[in-house]
Formats: sequence, structure tokens, C-alpha cells
Amino acid sequence: MDKSEVTLERMRSFVRVAERGNLSAVARELGVGQSTVTRHLRELEDAVGVALLGRTTRRVTITEEGARYYRHCVQILRQVDLAGEEARSTRGAAAGTVRISCTAAFGVLHVSRFIFAFQDRYPDIVVDLSFTDERIDLVREGVDIAIRLGPPGDSSMKLKALGQSRRVLVAAPHYLAARGKPARPHELVGHEGVRMSNIAGSDLLVLHGRRGGRHVVPFGGHLRVDHGLAAREALAAGRGIAPAHLWLVEDLIAANKLEVVLPDFSPPPVPLNMLLVPERTGISRVRLLADHLAEQIARTPGIEKPAVGGRM
Repeated sequence: MDKSEVTLERMRSFVRVAERGNLSAVARELGVGQSTVTRHLRELEDAVGVALLGRTTRRVTITEEGARYYRHCVQILRQVDLAGEEARSTRGAAAGTVRISCTAAFGVLHVSRFIFAFQDRYPDIVVDLSFTDERIDLVREGVDIAIRLGPPGDSSMKLKALGQSRRVLVAAPHYLAARGKPARPHELVGHEGVRMSNIAGSDLLVLHGRRGGRHVVPFGGHLRVDHGLAAREALAAGRGIAPAHLWLVEDLIAANKLEVVLPDFSPPPVPLNMLLVPERTGISRVRLLADHLAEQIARTPGIEKPAVGGRM
């Protein structure tokens, strides 16, 4: 093998294709044509003398030899990235790209402005921010940091518990004036509910009393949505009652556009976590942004202190 033909550029293309299994997706990520990625793979395979990937018309799979080579490549590229970070730190500069995936509504309403403030402080750091409520594979999608509501899921990631997201039951004042304001949980039966179609069990509403007790109430309605911002708009428009994260509706409550229903009863809070790809936590720009986001999120209305513990 001619070692001079094994370049970092070709190695990076191979690693990303091995992780994503899709040539066109990697080409878009790297900002090059698909033919360039294909050429990188062919040249790398010629250099090492074995087939690293198997290709069909529909997918790309990694060979046994490719899997072994991939593990070494990941270690090499990690050391290259860390060496670059260390070199830049000697001149006090933080630069490069950090990729974040964030729960959609929370990201739009809050995380976006946290990132604006971060970039004002570190203008040479590029932030690639995507919004989704799906549990994506962080390594496959090339994500450094993910902010997620609900159970953390992937135990291979480093986890930082950001807090518990408090929820309240809300409706528009004009809806309550027309339909009546429930005084007890069972009086919710028959009301219009704005439900989340992407959350299992949304046809039942669980409420915990301030003085104890658990109430499970059938929860129906003529509108289901799959995005928190759509639920916010529906509530403000008087389409019904719904449990909502306080960070989603706190400003509407303050403006008297929404009203808390059954204030002595609340839906259980939802954990909010930060997940980080372990191999990326040693990179200064990733650490800087992760620390900044954790600090800012802790100040967000409705985010209560996390339970003791966590994997980080």
C-alpha cells in the first residue's frame, strides 16, 4: 500500500458513508458532489487494497474488513480534531462547526436565541442547528449535541440532565367562557382536547393533585397535531384544553391569552436532557456550546432543577 494515498479527506468520506449508509447524504453534508465522495472511496480502497464498502443500487453496507478499518479511522480522525483544537486554544481562538439537534418547539422558542448570544461571543464558531422530535442516530447524522424531552434513550451517549420540564393545563379565556371552566379533573370529560398525535397515550390525561392523588381522565377532541408550536396556536385560538410545557405558553399566560385550568392539578413533568457524542466532548467548541446551553436552559421558565444523578 502506498500510504501517501491514504488522505484524511478520503478517510473522512469513508467514515461518514460507513455511518450514514448513504452517498448523497454525505455529499450534501460535506458540501461536495456525490461523484467526489464516490471517488474518495474508490481511491481509499485502492490504497488499502481491500473492499471497504459493498454497494447496491439502493444502499451502501460496510464489509468485515471495512468495519475493522472504520474503527481505526475514527480514532485517527478524533486525534486529528483534538490536535487542531489544542493548537487553536494556544492562541485563544475557538472555531469550527458544532452540529445540534433539538426538540422542535423548544429549539425554535428558546435554544435559537441562546445560540445567537453564543455566536456573538464566539463569532468563529459555526452552529448547524436542526429541529426534530424524532430520536435520530447522532453518530449517523453527524450531530455533536442533542437536546431532548423525555427518556434519554441511547445509553452510548454522554448524558447531562438539564432539568424537569413543568407542564400545566391551559385553555383560552374565550374557550372557557363558552364551554365552562372545569373545577375538578372529572369535569374535563366532554371538553375539547388539543392532542399530540406523536405522543402515545394522548387519549388519556394524567393529573397529579397538589395535595396528593392521581387522576386519569379520558381526553378526546377533534384536533390532533404533531408539533408543539401548532398546539400553541390552537390553544390561543380557543380550540380546546391541553397540557402544555410552561416554556411553551408562559408568555401567552402572562399576556392573558391563555389561562391555567385546574391549578391544583398538573400533568407530570417531563425530563429534559442533553446528549453528547462521547468522541466529540473533548473538542473545545463542543464543550463551550454545551456548557452555555446548559446554563441558559436552567434559567428558562418551567425548567426545574434536575434530579440528582445522570451519566455525565
